[in-house]
Amino acid sequence: MRGGDDRPASPARPDGGKATVPTRAAPPGPRGLLRRLREVMAEAGSVDERLGRVVRNIATNMVAEVCSVYLLRHDDLELYATEGLNPDAVHKTRLKVGEGLVGDIAAHARPLMLADAQTHPQFAYKPETGEEIYHSLLGVPILRDNRVIGVLVVQNQTRRQYVEEEVEALETIAMVLAEMVASGQLSGSEDLVAVTRAPTMPFRADGRMLSEGLAIGTVVLHEPRIHVDKTIADDIPYEKERLDAAVASMRDQVDRMLEAPDSDIVGESRDVLETYKMFAHDTGWLAKLHQAVESGLTAEAAVLRVQGDTRHRMQAITDPYLRERLADLDDLANRLLLHLAGKPHHSAAENLPDNAILLARAMGPAELLDYDRRKLQGVVLEEGSSVSHVAIVARALSIPVIGGVEGVIARVEPGDTIVVDGDHAQVFVRPAPDVINAFQQSLALRQARLAKYAAQREDPSVTRDGTRISLLINAGLLIDLAHLDETNADGIGLYRTELQFMVRPTLPKAEAQTAIYRRVIEHAGERPVVFRTLDIGGDKVLPYMGRQHEEENPAMGWRAIRLTLDRPALLKVQLRAMLEAASGRALHVMFPMIAEVDEFRRARRLLDREVQRLVSLRKPVPLKLSVGTMLEVPALAWQLPALLPLVDFVSIGSNDLMQFLFASDRGHPKLADRYDTLSPSMLGFLHWVVQQCRSAGKPVTLCGEMGSRPIEAMALLGLGLERLSMPASAVGPVKEMLRSLDVPRLSDFMSGLYRSPEHSLRAQLEEFARENGVIV
Repeated sequence: MRGGDDRPASPARPDGGKATVPTRAAPPGPRGLLRRLREVMAEAGSVDERLGRVVRNIATNMVAEVCSVYLLRHDDLELYATEGLNPDAVHKTRLKVGEGLVGDIAAHARPLMLADAQTHPQFAYKPETGEEIYHSLLGVPILRDNRVIGVLVVQNQTRRQYVEEEVEALETIAMVLAEMVASGQLSGSEDLVAVTRAPTMPFRADGRMLSEGLAIGTVVLHEPRIHVDKTIADDIPYEKERLDAAVASMRDQVDRMLEAPDSDIVGESRDVLETYKMFAHDTGWLAKLHQAVESGLTAEAAVLRVQGDTRHRMQAITDPYLRERLADLDDLANRLLLHLAGKPHHSAAENLPDNAILLARAMGPAELLDYDRRKLQGVVLEEGSSVSHVAIVARALSIPVIGGVEGVIARVEPGDTIVVDGDHAQVFVRPAPDVINAFQQSLALRQARLAKYAAQREDPSVTRDGTRISLLINAGLLIDLAHLDETNADGIGLYRTELQFMVRPTLPKAEAQTAIYRRVIEHAGERPVVFRTLDIGGDKVLPYMGRQHEEENPAMGWRAIRLTLDRPALLKVQLRAMLEAASGRALHVMFPMIAEVDEFRRARRLLDREVQRLVSLRKPVPLKLSVGTMLEVPALAWQLPALLPLVDFVSIGSNDLMQFLFASDRGHPKLADRYDTLSPSMLGFLHWVVQQCRSAGKPVTLCGEMGSRPIEAMALLGLGLERLSMPASAVGPVKEMLRSLDVPRLSDFMSGLYRSPEHSLRAQLEEFARENGVIV
């Protein structure tokens, strides 16, 4: 192996000839090369001859001794052309996706630049290529419709440090190569063109459940595939004019949407559109588009090139909220492509089939609301988490959503039959008839259950022994309010105020917050609404606030009341908005993530000062003010004797309490099912807390997923809880359960179980339900 930067005058090529050593200089850029590639396309010759001329031109342009093209054929990456490696290896060297450095680039669809490739652990030596004398490597995926169809690689003998400009240049060339392959300009061979087409075989994919439910329908692509027929520009000034005109048209469209928002969208979409407007007027983004055109691309190809860079950046970012901001920019690029194609309107939303299943890489909440809710049956996302905005809105609309289904868009075509099983986080594409029949039977049973729950809407939430149970719903967006009437719930037990902050491009002002809270209170009427103050920080980072520092464990980090007590102005503005919104009405305020009594006292003092401020200004105050705390941190339970005299109510946050009680990250895939909510320790702890609150005469409610499942809700009633807050979709099943339950009998049964050494009490509780006719 050679080291350093010493270069031989004429290194030997693997085929015995002499390789010409290019002069080290700054790469000239892709513009001249794109012009030469267009000439190569017009020349005669076989696919091997034409590809050979292509790689020679690339090697010269990139100042590299080696340039190679690998194309995906029959699940293998086949060496199709090379300049610098042994020519006898062409069509003989093959790599599996994931094998070697080339396979790694294909597997992850991302560039790789190495000054010493042979020391990389993924390096796979292929002796027939003669590449052992080449140290540095730069490779990029060849992408078509965001599917990897090959890899483009350049190599140098020296340990060369490639720069970002070289990566961008090679990516631009790879994009042009992809169009040449797809259009048949290089191949003339159907099996090579076929690598750009989606398969037609049935397949199943797993993901993450973002919104439960079941749907059978037809694939609709949220991002319509806009094929760019021409990538290399004939007239660069003309392409700039086309780009500027399309940008102006797109900006006008976004501005018009803001001036006349759809009255049915109730405000959240306007906030997201403000974000689009901010990006649409971003000078940096426009400058990148102009630079891509300057390199020799058409306006459409320039948008695709910059969009590809955005998607590459998205892959490297772990922060879900920064990724959502980049997803907004990604969506904006799709809108711009539509304007360049003369189709400024989203045809997918306009021509929706009656049983549409929407597939997208990522979506914002306003985009989901663009679709006809009567026709939209389900959503499948390649990205997305349970706290993503689109998941929150989908749950409010009872639309099943599965996220994290990587690569699914590359494997489907519009019109394919698809099954979305949100309950089990599975997607079935082009399923066999017997699979469809099985799911249709499940869907019919589900719809019958929903009809039964709707018919029981007016039935009181009273157990067989006459115990009155208060069923409340969780909410966080204005579109959730309709569920109050649909379910006939007793009120809103948890209103997550942070969701209004998360769907906005900037911090909402006091006036905007006041308007939202007033609308919620007015809609609820006499039914109570418990407003939880901001629970941000940790994994819920507001895009306009940014992270202060990285946290090893965000769930136990600087979040919720810890953050707002450190930033009292943020909390004071929110409390002021709540107080003014509840003028002359009852107001219920709850502080999250309280770990000790002193934190509650400090937050309560801020609230009391805002009340005094209104009094001093002779402004109306709430008719009644109730102040409570979330019990999520186990440490607070041991201070209940000191806390309970200070609060009006307690709400148990079962989600965080569960992970803190067991020191178990609820988002960790290896720990997700390790501990059961129906364990003796969890139920025993809750039983003790309920008894403490009952002795002090303070109402206690459980908010969280634990109260939304009938068997868990049954256990909660058995340990003494009489107030549950849950997603609106859970009210029907839980009400049906409690109306078949005798609470004293269950309480007696459970009294002997709290000290059990078993991992879980689920089996015993299910047996009790069967023997006593409880519907779970």
